[in-house]
Amino acid sequence: MAAKRDASEPAELVVGERTVRITHPERVYFPATGATKLDLANYYLSVGDGIVRALRERPCMMHRFPEGLSGEKVHQKRLPRGAPPWVETVNVFFPRYKRTADELCVTELGSVLWAVQMSTVEFHPWNSRRADTEKPDEWRIDLDPMPQCDYARIRRVAHVAQEVLDEIGAVGWPKTSGGKGMHIYVRIEPRWGFADVRRAAWAFAREVERRTPDDVTTTWWRKDRDPHKVFVDYNQNARDHTIASAYSVRGVPHATVSTPLRWDEIDDAVPADFTIATVPPRFAALGDLHAGIDDAVFSIEQLLEWAERDEREGKADPGDPDAVDLEAGGTAE
Repeated sequence: MAAKRDASEPAELVVGERTVRITHPERVYFPATGATKLDLANYYLSVGDGIVRALRERPCMMHRFPEGLSGEKVHQKRLPRGAPPWVETVNVFFPRYKRTADELCVTELGSVLWAVQMSTVEFHPWNSRRADTEKPDEWRIDLDPMPQCDYARIRRVAHVAQEVLDEIGAVGWPKTSGGKGMHIYVRIEPRWGFADVRRAAWAFAREVERRTPDDVTTTWWRKDRDPHKVFVDYNQNARDHTIASAYSVRGVPHATVSTPLRWDEIDDAVPADFTIATVPPRFAALGDLHAGIDDAVFSIEQLLEWAERDEREGKADPGDPDAVDLEAGGTAE
């Protein structure tokens, strides 16, 4: 009879040709449910195709919790020391700091599990890829609820966004944010820089606001926004601005997951229902609902024409892409 492994002993997970050692597997990361570091690793193993597709070839910031959620949160840009040689990176330049960093660049599931071993809970990839980090291939529509906005309003705005996307011939891929909002991703041609993609996103946000002004705001400064509305946050398309990927766990007590949805699920889906316990059987049954995203590529030219029209009418984007509130918590480049 095989000896039972002590819960405090390292666990070894085999992923293809890789074996990833998970130390302190019994450490509780999510206090509300008791889910452990090993539970987190097994979750990512269960959605492997989805999380790798969401992160593949992208610079990726890791949100690490070395002591679990009860400890300090670290925003890690630079790859931690001690990575095995098969964990790949991409070198990116940060003009504000006049320095570079080798960021995690996922090409296989083993790299995701190694990041979990290094206490990563959340994965926040860029919207560009290693081949040309200055040319985004992903436009991100972030429906961000203001403090007194309910989720019913998020749902209404998502349907308006879908309507506009359909009219311009773009395919939107929705997902829960893992929090109170919703994200819609659109694969785009990597022909434009961040500034133009952000202008296109701003023009789209303005069009959604025109169609549902009682629900949406594009007002730049948070203090000036109606607290009951949805902010369509076009600034998430600025350089080095990242949000949690599809299938990323969120660093919250109940271990919610940013989960891809079908459009016909929008009205019934409750974000809190998608956790590291519930998403694996859903993934096993449905597969990756974003599996076709790379086959539905859109050109943003029409959106740039909308932006030029608005600018001629004196409605230029009022925001500075660097003038945003920094996320709370520790940072590490």
